[in-house]
Amino acid sequence: QERLVESGGGSVQAGGSLRLSCACSGVTCSPYSMAWFRQVPGKEREGVASIDPDGRNTLYADSVKGRFTISRDNAAKTLTLLMNSLQVEDTAIYTCARRMGYLLGPTLNVALYTDWGQGTQVTVSS
Repeated sequence: QERLVESGGGSVQAGGSLRLSCACSGVTCSPYSMAWFRQVPGKEREGVASIDPDGRNTLYADSVKGRFTISRDNAAKTLTLLMNSLQVEDTAIYTCARRMGYLLGPTLNVALYTDWGQGTQVTVSS
């Protein structure tokens, strides 16, 4: 079964860190840009970070720049989001996604992603 599988979510106090992982299970990810999105109830899905196929170029939402780092290991078929200095406002369901289009660059435009994981909850308390 082809799917993206997230792990690593949980609860942490403000100022803490979490590392999210996304495994490409039966899905070919290496030629595609990948991204992390997040969503809270009642709000639109927000792009957090994106990375191009070879990992050289990244893109971040202004709200997470300097705190979050996206990376990928194509050999291990894994996408990672390291989240430092977490804030209460970072509380959301985080989902990884694969962009449509072969060898295209990173983007935070949700409409350009066609394959999604099931999401993992991140809760930051004060």
